[in-house]
Amino acid sequence: MRSGVPNFCAVALALNDMGYKAVGIRLDSGDLAYLSIETRKFFCAIEKEFGVVGFGKTNITASNDLNEETIDALNKQGHEVDSFGIGTYLVTCYAQAALGCVFKLVEINKQPRIKLSEDVTKVSIPCKKRCYRLYGKEGYPLVDIMTGQDEPSPKVGERILCRHPFIESKRAHVVPQHVEELLKCYWPGNSSVQREELPSLNENRSRCMRQLERMRPDHLRKLNPTPYKVSVSAQLYDF
Repeated sequence: MRSGVPNFCAVALALNDMGYKAVGIRLDSGDLAYLSIETRKFFCAIEKEFGVVGFGKTNITASNDLNEETIDALNKQGHEVDSFGIGTYLVTCYAQAALGCVFKLVEINKQPRIKLSEDVTKVSIPCKKRCYRLYGKEGYPLVDIMTGQDEPSPKVGERILCRHPFIESKRAHVVPQHVEELLKCYWPGNSSVQREELPSLNENRSRCMRQLERMRPDHLRKLNPTPYKVSVSAQLYDF
């Protein structure tokens, strides 16, 4: 409400002056009922202040893992949403759960970029990174750790501080017996550099199965599995 909606309105007013009409906005996180109501009030205030006829009725679309239950709850609360974007629950069978992944921009021309959100789980971690899997004495993965692109890689037998990306009090020291780099660049985006051949679908599947076989059984059990931890380096946390 302090950034996204005001910025949209500024652009929409500029477009209006040039003879174009903005279609609407999409709310994709947070309290959708509350945000849609506050957004509608904002649109109506803009229409009154600047005399743009119909601006108060600008379309508001809501999304974010919506299903019948969440839409029913929104209807009972009251909202100002004009249309719902239903994706994951429409195209997947939730007995076979979907993996929700979104690419976010983290760097432009070596300048870090961050996405801010009221939902802390949607705040991105800025700068280009590398990722490693740290293994213990028994051969099981202990934790994954993200580091900055230019940080030295973790070393076997070296005491490494692993920090939770957002919770300051959650941290642990790990001494890995084996280190595996997880992130591989096949093409850096430079037209002068030839792209490496990508693995086949079968190769990717086989690698995934091998990785699962190396996990501790308590991470894979269906009832109350132990969460597998992904951490950041101290330098990346302080970034």
